[in-house]
Amino acid sequence: MKVALIHDWLTGMRGGEKVLEALCEVYPGADIFTLLWIKGSVSETIEKHNIKTSFLQAFPGVEKKYRYYLPLMPTAIESFKLSGYDLVISSSHCVAKGVKKGNNALHFCYCHAPMRYIWDQYEEYFNSKRAGILARVAMKIARPYLQKWDVASSNGVDYFISNSKHIKEKIARIYGRDADVIYPPVDTSGYPPASDGGYFLMVSALVPYKRVDIAIEAFNILGYQLKIIGKGPDMERLKTMAKPNIEFLGWQSGDEIKKHYSACRAFIFPQEEDFGITAVEAQAAGKPVIAFGKGGALETIIEGKTGVFFKSPEPGALAEAVKRFARSGFRNEDAVANASKFSLERFKTEIARYIDTRSTR
Repeated sequence: MKVALIHDWLTGMRGGEKVLEALCEVYPGADIFTLLWIKGSVSETIEKHNIKTSFLQAFPGVEKKYRYYLPLMPTAIESFKLSGYDLVISSSHCVAKGVKKGNNALHFCYCHAPMRYIWDQYEEYFNSKRAGILARVAMKIARPYLQKWDVASSNGVDYFISNSKHIKEKIARIYGRDADVIYPPVDTSGYPPASDGGYFLMVSALVPYKRVDIAIEAFNILGYQLKIIGKGPDMERLKTMAKPNIEFLGWQSGDEIKKHYSACRAFIFPQEEDFGITAVEAQAAGKPVIAFGKGGALETIIEGKTGVFFKSPEPGALAEAVKRFARSGFRNEDAVANASKFSLERFKTEIARYIDTRSTR
Protein backbone atom coordinates (compact mmCIF):
# COMPACT_ATOMS: atom_id res chain seq x y z
CA MET A 1 0.00 0.00 0.00
CA LYS A 2 1.39 3.37 -1.05
CA VAL A 3 0.91 6.08 1.60
CA ALA A 4 1.09 9.88 1.35
CA LEU A 5 1.36 12.08 4.44
CA ILE A 6 0.25 15.68 3.88
CA HIS A 7 1.35 18.47 6.26
CA ASP A 8 0.84 22.23 5.92
CA TRP A 9 4.49 23.28 6.29
CA LEU A 10 7.70 22.10 7.92
CA THR A 11 9.30 25.07 9.68
CA GLY A 12 9.78 23.82 13.25
CA MET A 13 8.86 21.10 15.75
CA ARG A 14 5.58 22.07 17.35
CA GLY A 15 2.50 20.03 18.21
CA GLY A 16 1.44 19.34 14.65
CA GLU A 17 4.92 18.20 13.70
CA LYS A 18 4.96 15.80 16.65
CA VAL A 19 1.79 14.23 15.26
CA LEU A 20 3.45 13.98 11.84
CA GLU A 21 6.54 12.44 13.44
CA ALA A 22 4.38 9.74 15.05
CA LEU A 23 2.64 9.10 11.72
CA CYS A 24 6.08 8.70 10.14
CA GLU A 25 6.84 5.98 12.68
CA VAL A 26 3.54 4.21 11.92
CA TYR A 27 4.11 4.53 8.14
CA PRO A 28 7.91 4.50 7.67
CA GLY A 29 7.70 4.16 3.89
CA ALA A 30 5.32 7.07 3.34
CA ASP A 31 6.09 10.08 1.18
CA ILE A 32 5.50 13.52 2.69
CA PHE A 33 3.89 16.41 0.79
CA THR A 34 4.13 19.89 2.28
CA LEU A 35 3.82 23.48 1.07
CA LEU A 36 7.37 24.34 2.14
CA TRP A 37 10.23 22.82 4.11
CA ILE A 38 13.05 24.55 5.94
CA LYS A 39 15.69 21.81 6.00
CA GLY A 40 16.93 20.99 9.47
CA SER A 41 13.91 22.56 11.18
CA VAL A 42 12.16 19.28 12.04
CA SER A 43 13.22 15.93 13.41
CA GLU A 44 15.39 13.35 11.70
CA THR A 45 12.44 10.95 11.81
CA ILE A 46 10.52 13.29 9.51
CA GLU A 47 13.42 14.44 7.33
CA LYS A 48 14.58 10.95 6.41
CA HIS A 49 11.32 10.53 4.46
CA ASN A 50 10.95 11.53 0.82
CA ILE A 51 9.64 15.12 1.16
CA LYS A 52 7.98 16.88 -1.76
CA THR A 53 7.25 20.61 -1.62
CA SER A 54 4.93 22.90 -3.58
CA PHE A 55 5.72 25.80 -5.91
CA LEU A 56 5.65 28.11 -2.85
CA GLN A 57 9.08 26.74 -1.88
CA ALA A 58 10.66 28.93 -4.57
CA PHE A 59 8.88 32.16 -3.62
CA PRO A 60 10.96 35.05 -2.21
CA GLY A 61 11.13 35.29 1.58
CA VAL A 62 8.81 32.33 1.99
CA GLU A 63 10.76 30.79 4.89
CA LYS A 64 10.00 33.75 7.16
CA LYS A 65 6.88 35.19 5.52
CA TYR A 66 5.01 32.07 4.43
CA ARG A 67 1.77 33.16 6.12
CA TYR A 68 1.68 36.14 3.72
CA TYR A 69 1.07 33.63 0.93
CA LEU A 70 -2.09 32.29 2.59
CA PRO A 71 -4.38 33.21 -0.38
CA LEU A 72 -2.19 31.04 -2.65
CA MET A 73 -2.11 28.03 -0.36
CA PRO A 74 -5.32 26.35 -1.61
CA THR A 75 -3.92 26.34 -5.15
CA ALA A 76 -0.55 25.11 -3.89
CA ILE A 77 -1.98 22.18 -1.92
CA GLU A 78 -4.23 21.18 -4.83
CA SER A 79 -1.23 21.13 -7.19
CA PHE A 80 0.16 17.89 -5.73
CA LYS A 81 -0.34 14.78 -7.86
CA LEU A 82 -1.47 11.86 -5.68
CA SER A 83 -3.00 9.55 -8.27
CA GLY A 84 -0.64 6.68 -7.39
CA TYR A 85 -1.39 6.59 -3.66
CA ASP A 86 -3.79 4.20 -1.92
CA LEU A 87 -3.91 6.00 1.43
CA VAL A 88 -3.74 9.75 2.08
CA ILE A 89 -3.36 11.05 5.64
CA SER A 90 -3.40 14.81 6.12
CA SER A 91 -2.20 16.52 9.29
CA SER A 92 -4.04 19.79 8.92
CA HIS A 93 -4.51 23.10 10.70
CA CYS A 94 -4.55 25.19 7.53
CA VAL A 95 -4.97 23.77 4.01
CA ALA A 96 -3.46 20.25 4.08
CA LYS A 97 -6.88 18.60 4.14
CA GLY A 98 -7.63 20.21 0.74
CA VAL A 99 -5.21 17.97 -1.14
CA LYS A 100 -6.69 16.15 -4.14
CA LYS A 101 -6.55 12.36 -3.72
CA GLY A 102 -6.66 9.71 -6.42
CA ASN A 103 -10.00 8.15 -7.35
CA ASN A 104 -9.47 4.91 -5.41
CA ALA A 105 -7.66 6.34 -2.38
CA LEU A 106 -9.01 6.93 1.11
CA HIS A 107 -8.31 10.29 2.76
CA PHE A 108 -8.06 10.46 6.55
CA CYS A 109 -7.65 13.96 7.98
CA TYR A 110 -6.13 14.38 11.42
CA CYS A 111 -7.50 17.85 12.09
CA HIS A 112 -5.67 20.06 14.59
CA ALA A 113 -8.18 22.83 13.84
CA PRO A 114 -10.20 24.25 10.97
CA MET A 115 -8.10 26.94 9.28
CA ARG A 116 -7.62 29.15 12.34
CA TYR A 117 -6.43 32.21 10.39
CA ILE A 118 -9.83 32.70 8.73
CA TRP A 119 -12.26 31.50 11.41
CA ASP A 120 -12.17 32.13 15.16
CA GLN A 121 -8.62 33.54 15.32
CA TYR A 122 -8.87 35.92 12.37
CA GLU A 123 -8.85 39.01 14.59
CA GLU A 124 -5.83 37.73 16.51
CA TYR A 125 -3.72 37.56 13.36
CA PHE A 126 -5.06 40.48 11.37
CA ASN A 127 -5.86 43.24 13.85
CA SER A 128 -4.26 46.69 13.49
CA LYS A 129 -1.61 45.96 16.15
CA ARG A 130 -0.22 42.88 14.39
CA ALA A 131 -0.85 43.37 10.67
CA GLY A 132 -0.13 46.25 8.34
CA ILE A 133 -2.80 47.99 6.31
CA LEU A 134 -1.95 46.08 3.12
CA ALA A 135 -2.17 42.70 4.86
CA ARG A 136 -5.48 43.64 6.49
CA VAL A 137 -7.00 44.83 3.22
CA ALA A 138 -5.74 41.75 1.36
CA MET A 139 -7.16 39.38 3.96
CA LYS A 140 -10.49 41.20 4.09
CA ILE A 141 -10.78 40.53 0.36
CA ALA A 142 -9.43 36.96 0.52
CA ARG A 143 -11.23 35.76 3.66
CA PRO A 144 -14.65 34.96 2.08
CA TYR A 145 -12.96 32.96 -0.70
CA LEU A 146 -10.77 31.08 1.79
CA GLN A 147 -13.75 30.27 4.03
CA LYS A 148 -15.73 28.98 1.04
CA TRP A 149 -12.76 26.89 -0.12
CA ASP A 150 -12.12 25.55 3.38
CA VAL A 151 -15.68 24.28 3.74
CA ALA A 152 -15.86 22.90 0.20
CA SER A 153 -12.53 21.07 0.48
CA SER A 154 -13.75 19.23 3.58
CA ASN A 155 -15.91 17.15 1.23
CA GLY A 156 -12.75 15.50 -0.11
CA VAL A 157 -12.04 13.92 3.27
CA ASP A 158 -13.40 10.42 3.87
CA TYR A 159 -12.79 10.36 7.64
CA PHE A 160 -12.09 13.20 10.03
CA ILE A 161 -10.11 12.59 13.22
CA SER A 162 -10.02 15.46 15.69
CA ASN A 163 -7.34 16.06 18.30
CA SER A 164 -9.91 16.85 21.00
CA LYS A 165 -13.63 17.09 21.72
CA HIS A 166 -13.18 20.85 21.41
CA ILE A 167 -12.08 20.49 17.75
CA LYS A 168 -14.70 17.81 17.08
CA GLU A 169 -17.32 20.49 17.85
CA LYS A 170 -15.64 22.99 15.51
CA ILE A 171 -15.51 20.45 12.68
CA ALA A 172 -19.24 19.82 13.11
CA ARG A 173 -20.05 23.54 13.29
CA ILE A 174 -17.88 24.74 10.38
CA TYR A 175 -17.78 21.73 8.04
CA GLY A 176 -20.98 19.93 9.01
CA ARG A 177 -18.95 16.74 9.40
CA ASP A 178 -18.57 14.23 12.21
CA ALA A 179 -15.14 13.38 13.62
CA ASP A 180 -13.71 10.74 15.91
CA VAL A 181 -11.42 11.93 18.70
CA ILE A 182 -7.88 10.57 19.04
CA TYR A 183 -5.76 12.66 21.36
CA PRO A 184 -2.33 13.59 19.94
CA PRO A 185 0.92 11.96 21.08
CA VAL A 186 2.81 13.41 24.01
CA ASP A 187 6.33 12.51 25.11
CA THR A 188 5.57 11.38 28.67
CA SER A 189 8.92 9.75 29.53
CA GLY A 190 12.50 10.78 30.20
CA TYR A 191 11.91 13.77 32.46
CA PRO A 192 14.38 14.44 35.31
CA PRO A 193 13.05 14.14 38.89
CA ALA A 194 10.80 17.08 39.76
CA SER A 195 12.40 19.93 41.71
CA ASP A 196 11.57 23.57 42.45
CA GLY A 197 13.86 26.01 40.67
CA GLY A 198 11.79 28.97 41.83
CA TYR A 199 10.55 30.05 38.40
CA PHE A 200 7.40 29.67 36.32
CA LEU A 201 7.65 28.43 32.74
CA MET A 202 6.12 28.84 29.29
CA VAL A 203 7.02 26.76 26.22
CA SER A 204 5.36 28.30 23.22
CA ALA A 205 5.64 29.57 19.69
CA LEU A 206 5.66 33.36 19.92
CA VAL A 207 2.61 33.99 17.75
CA PRO A 208 -0.57 35.95 18.51
CA TYR A 209 -3.01 33.24 19.54
CA LYS A 210 -0.65 31.82 22.18
CA ARG A 211 -1.38 34.95 24.26
CA VAL A 212 2.12 35.22 25.67
CA ASP A 213 1.34 38.91 26.15
CA ILE A 214 -1.19 38.02 28.88
CA ALA A 215 1.48 36.08 30.77
CA ILE A 216 4.02 38.88 30.43
CA GLU A 217 1.60 41.50 31.73
CA ALA A 218 0.57 39.24 34.62
CA PHE A 219 4.15 38.55 35.66
CA ASN A 220 5.02 42.22 35.28
CA ILE A 221 2.40 42.74 38.00
CA LEU A 222 3.47 39.78 40.16
CA GLY A 223 7.22 40.24 39.90
CA TYR A 224 7.77 36.46 39.95
CA GLN A 225 10.40 34.91 37.71
CA LEU A 226 9.04 33.67 34.38
CA LYS A 227 11.09 31.85 31.75
CA ILE A 228 9.78 31.67 28.18
CA ILE A 229 11.09 29.02 25.79
CA GLY A 230 10.18 29.58 22.15
CA LYS A 231 10.62 31.70 19.08
CA GLY A 232 8.39 33.39 16.57
CA PRO A 233 7.44 36.62 14.83
CA ASP A 234 6.18 38.28 18.03
CA MET A 235 9.47 37.92 19.94
CA GLU A 236 10.74 41.50 19.67
CA ARG A 237 7.35 43.00 20.48
CA LEU A 238 7.01 40.77 23.53
CA LYS A 239 10.52 41.54 24.75
CA THR A 240 9.73 45.25 24.80
CA MET A 241 6.77 44.53 27.11
CA ALA A 242 8.68 42.44 29.65
CA LYS A 243 10.27 43.55 32.91
CA PRO A 244 13.64 42.06 34.07
CA ASN A 245 11.96 39.21 35.97
CA ILE A 246 10.94 37.70 32.60
CA GLU A 247 13.59 35.84 30.62
CA PHE A 248 13.40 34.78 26.96
CA LEU A 249 15.44 31.62 26.32
CA GLY A 250 14.74 31.22 22.61
CA TRP A 251 14.21 27.69 21.36
CA GLN A 252 15.87 24.84 23.24
CA SER A 253 16.62 21.17 22.59
CA GLY A 254 14.17 18.55 23.74
CA ASP A 255 16.39 17.54 26.65
CA GLU A 256 16.78 21.14 27.81
CA ILE A 257 13.04 21.69 27.66
CA LYS A 258 12.48 18.60 29.80
CA LYS A 259 14.94 19.94 32.38
CA HIS A 260 13.08 23.23 32.54
CA TYR A 261 9.72 21.49 32.87
CA SER A 262 11.01 19.44 35.80
CA ALA A 263 12.58 22.42 37.59
CA CYS A 264 9.76 24.98 37.28
CA ARG A 265 7.24 25.75 40.00
CA ALA A 266 4.31 25.55 37.59
CA PHE A 267 3.59 25.82 33.88
CA ILE A 268 1.76 28.86 32.48
CA PHE A 269 -0.79 28.21 29.71
CA PRO A 270 -2.76 31.41 28.94
CA GLN A 271 -4.19 30.58 25.52
CA GLU A 272 -7.22 28.73 24.24
CA GLU A 273 -5.69 25.66 22.59
CA ASP A 274 -7.11 23.04 20.30
CA PHE A 275 -5.47 20.41 22.53
CA GLY A 276 -2.30 21.77 24.16
CA ILE A 277 0.59 19.30 24.10
CA THR A 278 2.86 21.47 26.26
CA ALA A 279 0.35 21.44 29.12
CA VAL A 280 0.48 17.63 29.13
CA GLU A 281 4.30 17.61 28.86
CA ALA A 282 4.48 19.78 31.98
CA GLN A 283 2.26 17.32 33.85
CA ALA A 284 4.44 14.44 32.62
CA ALA A 285 7.30 16.21 34.43
CA GLY A 286 5.17 16.29 37.58
CA LYS A 287 4.22 19.96 37.37
CA PRO A 288 0.81 21.61 37.73
CA VAL A 289 -0.53 23.89 35.01
CA ILE A 290 -2.08 27.34 35.45
CA ALA A 291 -4.34 27.53 32.41
CA PHE A 292 -7.05 29.53 30.69
CA GLY A 293 -10.16 27.45 31.32
CA LYS A 294 -11.35 26.96 27.77
CA GLY A 295 -10.65 24.66 24.82
CA GLY A 296 -8.46 21.59 25.01
CA ALA A 297 -7.14 22.42 28.50
CA LEU A 298 -10.48 21.31 29.94
CA GLU A 299 -9.76 17.81 28.58
CA THR A 300 -6.17 17.50 29.81
CA ILE A 301 -6.02 19.29 33.20
CA ILE A 302 -7.91 18.33 36.35
CA GLU A 303 -8.94 21.43 38.30
CA GLY A 304 -7.50 21.42 41.84
CA LYS A 305 -5.56 18.19 41.23
CA THR A 306 -3.20 18.84 38.32
CA GLY A 307 -3.80 22.53 37.75
CA VAL A 308 -5.63 25.81 38.30
CA PHE A 309 -7.93 27.49 35.78
CA PHE A 310 -8.64 31.16 35.23
CA LYS A 311 -11.83 32.10 33.39
CA SER A 312 -11.10 35.45 31.73
CA PRO A 313 -8.24 35.95 29.21
CA GLU A 314 -6.89 38.95 31.10
CA PRO A 315 -3.56 39.54 32.92
CA GLY A 316 -5.33 40.23 36.23
CA ALA A 317 -7.21 36.93 36.10
CA LEU A 318 -4.00 35.03 35.41
CA ALA A 319 -2.21 36.86 38.24
CA GLU A 320 -4.98 35.87 40.66
CA ALA A 321 -4.74 32.24 39.51
CA VAL A 322 -0.98 32.25 40.19
CA LYS A 323 -1.69 33.52 43.70
CA ARG A 324 -4.29 30.78 44.22
CA PHE A 325 -1.76 28.22 43.03
CA ALA A 326 0.77 29.49 45.58
CA ARG A 327 -1.73 28.83 48.38
CA SER A 328 -2.58 25.31 47.16
CA GLY A 329 -0.88 21.95 47.38
CA PHE A 330 -0.29 19.69 44.38
CA ARG A 331 1.24 16.22 44.22
CA ASN A 332 3.75 15.49 41.47
CA GLU A 333 2.45 11.95 41.10
CA ASP A 334 -1.09 13.15 40.26
CA ALA A 335 0.21 15.19 37.33
CA VAL A 336 2.36 12.31 36.06
CA ALA A 337 -0.55 9.86 36.26
CA ASN A 338 -2.84 12.19 34.34
CA ALA A 339 -0.26 12.78 31.59
CA SER A 340 0.25 9.03 31.08
CA LYS A 341 -3.16 8.84 29.39
CA PHE A 342 -1.76 10.77 26.40
CA SER A 343 1.40 8.79 25.60
CA LEU A 344 3.06 8.38 22.20
CA GLU A 345 2.60 4.60 22.12
CA ARG A 346 -1.10 4.99 22.90
CA PHE A 347 -1.49 7.39 19.94
CA LYS A 348 0.34 5.14 17.48
CA THR A 349 -1.76 2.14 18.49
CA GLU A 350 -5.05 4.03 18.27
CA ILE A 351 -4.37 5.77 14.96
CA ALA A 352 -3.09 2.61 13.26
CA ARG A 353 -6.08 0.57 14.46
CA TYR A 354 -8.53 3.30 13.40
CA ILE A 355 -7.12 3.63 9.88
CA ASP A 356 -6.64 -0.11 9.37
CA THR A 357 -10.22 -0.88 10.44
CA ARG A 358 -11.76 1.67 8.06
CA SER A 359 -9.41 0.92 5.17
CA THR A 360 -10.50 -2.73 5.05
CA ARG A 361 -14.26 -2.15 5.09
